[in-house]
Amino acid sequence: MTDALSTTDTPALIVAGTHSGSGKTTVTLALLAALTRRGLRVQAFKVGPDFIDPGHHSRLTGRPGRNVDTWMQGPEALARTYQRGCAGADLAVVEGVMGLFDGRGALDEAGSTADLARVWDLPVVLVVDARGLARSVAPLVHGFATYDPRVRIAGVIANRVGSERHYARFLAPALRTLPSAPSPLGYLTRDDQIAIPSRHLGLLTAEEFEPGGRFVERLADAAEATLDLDRLIGLAMPPRLPPGPATVDRPPPARRSVRVALARDPAFCFYYEDNLDLLRDAGAEIVPFSPLADPALPAGTELLYLGGGYPESFAARIAGNHAFRAAVRSYHDQGGAIFAECGGLMACAEALTDHSGACHSLWGLIPAHVRMQQRFKALGYVTVRTEQPTYLGPPGTILRGHEFHYSSLEPRSPLPYATVLLGHDCEPRPDGIRIGGLLAGYAHLHFGSNPDVVAALLR
Repeated sequence: MTDALSTTDTPALIVAGTHSGSGKTTVTLALLAALTRRGLRVQAFKVGPDFIDPGHHSRLTGRPGRNVDTWMQGPEALARTYQRGCAGADLAVVEGVMGLFDGRGALDEAGSTADLARVWDLPVVLVVDARGLARSVAPLVHGFATYDPRVRIAGVIANRVGSERHYARFLAPALRTLPSAPSPLGYLTRDDQIAIPSRHLGLLTAEEFEPGGRFVERLADAAEATLDLDRLIGLAMPPRLPPGPATVDRPPPARRSVRVALARDPAFCFYYEDNLDLLRDAGAEIVPFSPLADPALPAGTELLYLGGGYPESFAARIAGNHAFRAAVRSYHDQGGAIFAECGGLMACAEALTDHSGACHSLWGLIPAHVRMQQRFKALGYVTVRTEQPTYLGPPGTILRGHEFHYSSLEPRSPLPYATVLLGHDCEPRPDGIRIGGLLAGYAHLHFGSNPDVVAALLR
């Protein structure tokens, strides 16, 4: 770290895992529930391109969950996200992604939890899946703690512990034998009552999973019973951010307010909070609505924003809402502006065949059929480059984002593409279908990677 860095006042810590599925989300949610119940104003962040976990964070803290990603956002954009999110907060908890050192590629840690820990110089609490572990927990943690001295592992939480005896007699003593040992901070036992059900893209979203207050109380009770919350709070420290004003840089506002209809329901719920903030800052009036339930677009819609989500899981309801299908087709026929990402693109196709083989008629704006696959078709970071003038800007406009989908698109005729995707380890491939006022692609874009596109969208 250089002397040119500065701090912000809100202290933070990172909750990381040894691998995907280690339990860092459960641990994070338990921490958020317990700390919030104590009366702390907690801001949660999620490392990487994840839309599901921030929704659950928001439910527990009452504050919008936010993403921080060292590949999609530069240092200044990351700092603005942190400062904006932490306004009025007492403490920030950052949930990691995958394993601690897993990032963009096998030899590229960009986007990883470790990369953020280095950039912000924050302490890391490592979550270890302790099923079947005893003394072997020590070399496992020792390897993570010494792999990169710039990543400071300050504490360890054992997850899925069999019993209090398992932790007290085997795990904690083994951890205390490590030189310069990260602090054992307690454990959580295996408990299905604090687990969130999953599906093919991950956990059920907060829009679908509404377990009620008892679930939240169980999370808080679990954390209070077996985690050392006081020591965890004591580990938190302010991140080291690039110097600059504490205020958030905002794009120039549009000459007038632009009414943006935002599809938001269980089928369409994947949005970066930063994207919505940038739109509002530039003059957008964001009006949420439900393509599943509403018969029409909000009155005065000037831009329809269709985010990703699970249209495949709600295809029958999408197909059954005949009034909305007619409304969106009429809007498109009249040249209405539509920006669609992943699930939004899928809903704009003529039909979708789901995992069970059932076929559902969709909105019919794109002459193609969507077919769900048993394995993912695309997963990873992408750079989007416009090849033609689009809502995103002139040819050559660059943004960063990611893909994660199980569906494939089967066109009935050649599709008019306006952008290409540049992946980490693959050839450029077309994306960004442009038909009339519709621009639809599989990539989820982070506007923070190029804020100029926000003004272009609103124009």
